[in-house]
Amino acid sequence: MAKALIGHLNSDLRDPRLAVENARLRNRVAELESLVLRLSEENDKLMAARAAEILTSDSAQEMQPA
Repeated sequence: MAKALIGHLNSDLRDPRLAVENARLRNRVAELESLVLRLSEENDKLMAARAAEILTSDSAQEMQPA
């Protein structure tokens, strides 16, 4: 079993194409993770703004005479 693990871990060194592909995929994953973080932050800001808008809208309606 140890030979299988060592062979699996060292496969990048024997085939440079795999090392290049792994590096490319790692970069793409990093790009996607930063995109998810940015979109999550943007979503949080939009949700907060919408919540504030709803609260001010509801309080304005409550103040109007029936």
